[in-house]
Amino acid sequence: MTFHTCLPRSSPSSRRKLMDKQTFCSSQTTSNTSRYAAALYRQGELHLTPLHGILQLRPSFSYLDKADAKHREREAANEAGDSSQDEAEEDVKQITVRFSRPESEQARQRRVQSYEFLQKKHAEEPWVHLHYHGLRDSRSEHERQYLLCQGSSGVENTELIKSPSEYLMMLMPPSQEEEKDKPVAPSNVLSMAQLRTLPLADQIKILMKNVKVMPFANLMSLLGPSVDSVAVLRGIQKVAMLVQGNWVVKSDILYPKDSSSPHSGVPAEVLCRGRDFVMWKFTKSRWVVRKEVATVTKLCAEDVKDFLEHMALVRINKGWEFILPYDGEFIKKHPDVVQRQHLLWMGIQAKLEKVYNLVKETLPKKPDGQSGPAGLVSGDQRIEAAKTKAQQNHTFLERELQRRKEQLQASTVLPSVHIKEEPLSEEGEEEDEQEAEEEEEPMDTAPSGSLNRLTNGLPAGQAGGGDSFNGHPPPGCASTPVARELRAFVEATFQSQFVLTLSELKRLFNQHVASLPRGHVLFSGISDHMLQDTVLAAGCKQILVPFPRQTAASPNEQKVFALWESGDMSDQHRQVLFEIFSKNYRVRRNMIQSRLTQECGEDLSKQEVDKVLKDCCVSYGGMWYLKGTVRS
Repeated sequence: MTFHTCLPRSSPSSRRKLMDKQTFCSSQTTSNTSRYAAALYRQGELHLTPLHGILQLRPSFSYLDKADAKHREREAANEAGDSSQDEAEEDVKQITVRFSRPESEQARQRRVQSYEFLQKKHAEEPWVHLHYHGLRDSRSEHERQYLLCQGSSGVENTELIKSPSEYLMMLMPPSQEEEKDKPVAPSNVLSMAQLRTLPLADQIKILMKNVKVMPFANLMSLLGPSVDSVAVLRGIQKVAMLVQGNWVVKSDILYPKDSSSPHSGVPAEVLCRGRDFVMWKFTKSRWVVRKEVATVTKLCAEDVKDFLEHMALVRINKGWEFILPYDGEFIKKHPDVVQRQHLLWMGIQAKLEKVYNLVKETLPKKPDGQSGPAGLVSGDQRIEAAKTKAQQNHTFLERELQRRKEQLQASTVLPSVHIKEEPLSEEGEEEDEQEAEEEEEPMDTAPSGSLNRLTNGLPAGQAGGGDSFNGHPPPGCASTPVARELRAFVEATFQSQFVLTLSELKRLFNQHVASLPRGHVLFSGISDHMLQDTVLAAGCKQILVPFPRQTAASPNEQKVFALWESGDMSDQHRQVLFEIFSKNYRVRRNMIQSRLTQECGEDLSKQEVDKVLKDCCVSYGGMWYLKGTVRS
């Protein structure tokens, strides 16, 4: 329906009967009004009224066209009036009569939809006289009251239990027409559902081209559990190279034959050669210096930076470190693939030496006992190398261990604390060798295989006499002044902190020692094992938090201790919380609250849950962690 509104204009021209009316013509703005509402804000309340139709009034000047046409007809009649009187009677003309054919349905629809028909229909529409009320009129104010919600009492208002996004979706549902008109995704963007419709080789190529560096385990998880790992291994070797146990996409995949650098315009062949040099450097070491790469490859700084950003992270004052940790599990599981990749890297190395005129003496030397580059050695070769080095150092380690035992016994600080003497296992030697080569840290002679024989850091023989979960130090150690001072510090600290990592406890202990006067007994030196034994003897327990595999936390930060009983009403609540975090690295609040209610057999208040969380946990990103286990 179209509305034509004529409003009188109060102007001097109305006295001369010229331009005394103004016409407005309505037009429909949208066909779907379900997502629109009229809003009225009054006294801190927002009142919304749904709209069932929207019309827009625009000025219409069709009457000016009619007046202009009448004026032209009048002038033409005046000009032809005089001459028509002198003319003779017009000649009789022959008229041909034609009968119209029956109108077809298609012709009728075209005529009905034509502009002339619509204009004629609008012109034939009768006028309906209405009375106009202004903005300040009493009738307008009365009608405006209908826009306000009549239920003013707070009891009648229902509480909004929907989330903001759900409420907005209800208020403004998506239009079906708009959903149909949504543009398709760009040609270079694929969803996982679309990706899995492609052949396996194309899936691997697309994933590696976008990710650039990926462990084999992550690639298998993206491809799905039904994919054969042997087929994936065959496909990945066509588009990627093995670097430190991880797969890095080949240079010719990123830089096709006819492409060039967006920074310097260098052809793709030169870019591939420079990127291969960077990848080859990472097979020799975890660190690469950008200046060295630019000097050898003679490429601009932007191109070299692109190469490094594909596979490394910059470290201040150190250089660029390979982005992923060494994947020793894949190296051990697939020695044939590792050997094949090693041969490929030897061919690439020979080509790089020839192109860049690299002197062999300046190339990184291979570690002793390895037949291939660091990071590309099979598991058997690594174990043999660890055995050889451990045998060479065995005598030195025994002498060093004996010397430390004699020093501790002579110091009489803790005469009942004994250093554990455990044999070196092959697994421990292998891990120690890996730490010494890759991280350049001092070797730890305690093997990882011996952890199964420890209970919370103590030998099984010592832990069996007391608590089945937490062992106690041998009797007699609490009689020394050092042990009493240390235990007093530990008890006071855990009474206020409840949860501490070994790293944080050592930091607090160093601060405490720094505040003591010179010559205090604690200045005699406290070892990490002595500190851990004292913590366990003070009624604390170690919480075995399952940290993520690729966590950045140090070993001391992964050792979490908690006060098991403090004597207050929240002991049971904290113990339930510690059991939750012994199986989960991070937990949502609703899970903690439901578990506390289930275990404690009572409906806990929000204040009690808040107190337990404040004592032992920190919130980060909507999740709860034990104190010290996450870096904000």
